[in-house]
Amino acid sequence: MNNERITIRDVAASAGVSHQTVSRVINKSERVNEETRIKVESAIEKLGYQPNAIARFMAKGRTKTLACFSPNLTDYTYASIIEGAEFEARQAGYFLMSASAPDTGTFSMLVEQLVASRRTEGLLVINPFLDNRHTQLPQFSPTVYVGARSSVNTMDSVFLDDEEAGCLAIRHLLELGHRSIAMITGPFVEDCCRDRQSGYVACLEDADINFDPKKVVEGDWTATSGYKAVQHLLANKIQFSAIFAQNDRMAVGAIRALREAGKSVPEDVSVIGFDDMPLASYYDPALTTIRQDPFSMGREAARLLIRAIENPEKQRRHAKMPVELILRKSTAVFHT
Repeated sequence: MNNERITIRDVAASAGVSHQTVSRVINKSERVNEETRIKVESAIEKLGYQPNAIARFMAKGRTKTLACFSPNLTDYTYASIIEGAEFEARQAGYFLMSASAPDTGTFSMLVEQLVASRRTEGLLVINPFLDNRHTQLPQFSPTVYVGARSSVNTMDSVFLDDEEAGCLAIRHLLELGHRSIAMITGPFVEDCCRDRQSGYVACLEDADINFDPKKVVEGDWTATSGYKAVQHLLANKIQFSAIFAQNDRMAVGAIRALREAGKSVPEDVSVIGFDDMPLASYYDPALTTIRQDPFSMGREAARLLIRAIENPEKQRRHAKMPVELILRKSTAVFHT
């Protein structure tokens, strides 16, 4: 018999018992006499039946399955977080189901299908404050925010030291002599963007430079938004000698717009990004950036979620992950 087609009912027929009895044998129930247990185990061995792991856990009120919802599955950072979470989950004997939730409607549907239905034991949410999706979360399921701080003590979170990241970027540009620094942010509803701006403002103030809100343009993480942000700055004749883009893709879009406007990078304008995507060192010029480690973020998030599932009485944790300045060719000393 083909192993892929063998079911619990095939075992029951071979052993001459009900499928409920087979299930009790598989789950080590004491409600089965020894003679019946031997018959069922013999049938399992003869047929080569492999009990479904998820079904076994569900019989005990467990699925050993985690869910991870992300705005998309193609972004390098999101994909790396998921990869790290999956690795950690597998090491701990859990399954991880990942799904793309580009909008609140899809997010709410996934919560209903996978979390509220108890098919999963816990949830990782990447960028939970995007379009207020965090308001759609069920209250009963262990949840970990990834890429954002949780403001409540009933939920774990894993996030970057974004304020320090903003400081690292601006401090580097200040050390190169730049005093007129523009910034392209991500969506401002996300606290990571606000924290990076806080670092930007704090470092400028430490250097006795007044914060100019006209030098800050909101993007949406895409290269196109970085491109349009520079066009906006130039069209409004806003002076700047350097740009801090809050991710590498917006930095690349910014460089494209600067070149089309006849400006060289870094000779005329220095540009620093954020993420250190794998292609960052291959851009022209190679991109100076702030490095994060999304794989480690994913691992830590899964670790905290499993801890919350297995030890619900323990105090929740908020893990702040480190960042690092990576120097390349897109920033240079300012020349008047």
